[in-house]
Amino acid sequence: MRFAAYARVSTDDKDQKPETQLIAIRDWAQLNRHDIVHEYVDYASARDHNQRDQWRQLLDDAAKKQFKGVIVFKLDRAFRSVRDMHLTLHAWELLEVGFHSVREQFDTTTPLGRLMLNLLGSLAEFELELISERVKAGMAAAKRRGKQIGRPTVEVDIERIDRMIELGQSIRAIAKELRVSRGVVNKVAKKGGAKN
Repeated sequence: MRFAAYARVSTDDKDQKPETQLIAIRDWAQLNRHDIVHEYVDYASARDHNQRDQWRQLLDDAAKKQFKGVIVFKLDRAFRSVRDMHLTLHAWELLEVGFHSVREQFDTTTPLGRLMLNLLGSLAEFELELISERVKAGMAAAKRRGKQIGRPTVEVDIERIDRMIELGQSIRAIAKELRVSRGVVNKVAKKGGAKN
């Protein structure tokens, strides 16, 4: 069967090389008598879709049915989220393009593989919801104890900003001197028309 290989190394992982993933992928393909017709490699974080040119090319080539399956070393090398995984795999299923992860041993070309992938996806989504609930509960408890949640409120001397604007100081200079953001100064300056 004709497969495409995909490897991704996060820009944060300076010591990692995609070749480590590709060796495991090639070994799996050889063991299972599959041909790798193309290798796609990205150097980007999972969530940075703008830098993942090779992933986008793989998606285009899959839509053109240039191969019958995609092999990755681990699920997190390919997908940004559980939702992204399900949407992509559903589209590939319609195109009859399979998916295999070497590390997790998922193979969507088999009924058991599809079942296991759905179970993993559901468990991952459940875990994300639990984490979200714990974070919200922790924030609510901290708020009840009187802790500040979020950015602290910045007190701004509006009259001083107005005087500085009248003297012709730029928004950048005012923000730097008062140690506030330019956005805060801009809000005050809207009525006066200060220079940037």
